[in-house]
Amino acid sequence: MIAVDKPAGQLVHPIKQLEDGDLVTMKLLRDQIGQQVTPAHRLDRPTSGVLLFSLAQEVAHPLHKAFKNREVEKTYWAVVDGLPDEEYWTCREPIRNDDDSPHRSAETDFRVLTPLGNALALVEARPRTGRYHQIRRHLLHAGFPIVGDYRYAGIERSDELGAALGTGTRMLLQAKSLRFIHPVTREEVLIDAPVDPLIRQVCDGSHLL
Repeated sequence: MIAVDKPAGQLVHPIKQLEDGDLVTMKLLRDQIGQQVTPAHRLDRPTSGVLLFSLAQEVAHPLHKAFKNREVEKTYWAVVDGLPDEEYWTCREPIRNDDDSPHRSAETDFRVLTPLGNALALVEARPRTGRYHQIRRHLLHAGFPIVGDYRYAGIERSDELGAALGTGTRMLLQAKSLRFIHPVTREEVLIDAPVDPLIRQVCDGSHLL
């Protein structure tokens, strides 16, 4: 296996219509190490953080199965617009991919790590299911959209916060860590990414960082 700290803006794997300037993490990693890699899971394009690949087929299947069976503990950090009243809460709002799809059960645990200035907060998210844009949509449902999430937070507010915080058009969501059982050694593995530089910038001075 090999893990990378995916920058925001990179695609995990190729798509049919790549545009000039599109970067694909899977291709960059393959060329860097000189061998084929298989993504064990995916991250949204604007999300940064831990991305895991397998280097051998005998590992690829059990690793993919572990993600599918929710045996991998995933932790995300997000800077949100607003200050939650509760330190801990769980969102179980069902999610569907589009208007023609059925609603599917979804569950995410949230914890406020620290309040920030400008009525923002750093929040930890632990999804228990893997639905489409689950963390982003559950935070929107709670009334605390992610800073820079143009799709769900709105263009005007995203532009306003991006200019005020110096984060531009970046969405401040990071896949912070993965915890799972190694498919071969059966030992527990924890992969933790360094704090995203822009999240660190916004949280400058926090005791957590």
